Amino acid sequence: ANLDYIGSITIDEDLMDAVGIVTYEKILVANLENGERLETYAIPGPRGSRIACLNGAAAYMGKPGDRLIVMAFCQVTDEEAADLCPKVVRLDADNRIIAKAY
Repeated sequence: ANLDYIGSITIDEDLMDAVGIVTYEKILVANLENGERLETYAIPGPRGSRIACLNGAAAYMGKPGDRLIVMAFCQVTDEEAADLCPKVVRLDADNRIIAKAY
């Protein structure tokens, strides 16, 4: 957690790439440990760091080791929705990718 940053969540850029989250994209974060949910934006962390760090006020909504679900959404037409397939990546306790579903 980084209380002295203005907001956001820092995510390893490799993890962002794995699911297609782009820098400053609006996301929804759910904390599985305490039930908190927050809207924020993603900023890239160093590649290979496996970091997921809540920043600013969001840092009060979790602690190191909490399991998080990070969700990104898009608006699509009915035609686009027919072919839409979400990207889901599951991580282990060390934020290593253990499963992908695309």
